[in-house]
Amino acid sequence: MNYIPLEELKNAWIFKHKSLPLAPADLNKIKPMQVTRANTLWDTFISKQVDHPDFFKKGDWAFNQANWIDTANWERDWDSDRTELPELILEHITWDNNTVVYFCSARNNVIETTWATFKRCWKNFLFMDDGTILIGKKRKETVQFLSNGTFKTGSKG
Repeated sequence: MNYIPLEELKNAWIFKHKSLPLAPADLNKIKPMQVTRANTLWDTFISKQVDHPDFFKKGDWAFNQANWIDTANWERDWDSDRTELPELILEHITWDNNTVVYFCSARNNVIETTWATFKRCWKNFLFMDDGTILIGKKRKETVQFLSNGTFKTGSKG
């Protein structure tokens, strides 16, 4: 089994917050990975050296500033009535709606969903904003969400 039930996710409350209700169809598409699967994905696509974005270092593609293109603010849109992701993200990521995406918070905490689901539910996901990286399956484009309310767009090295 590659996934755990959403209810078993340590931070499952982010998807059940009364101020940001999610449709049952979206909840069914938010799939937290079982630890060994999350570890494998993290080691393969994020870092073999560190277990959290706070500790990226030389040798990690995310540490290399040349892999990042733009920086902007996500928090203003999150705090507003706007439902869409910030425009810069939508310009940078032009994936098909059914593209599988991975929301990578830490080596042991990776959530799989689709690009369409992430776009609809991004405000819930961003309760976890401490350097979390969003990547797409077989895609180079990426976004990193930082706890200071900003994000970086770039490409995996």
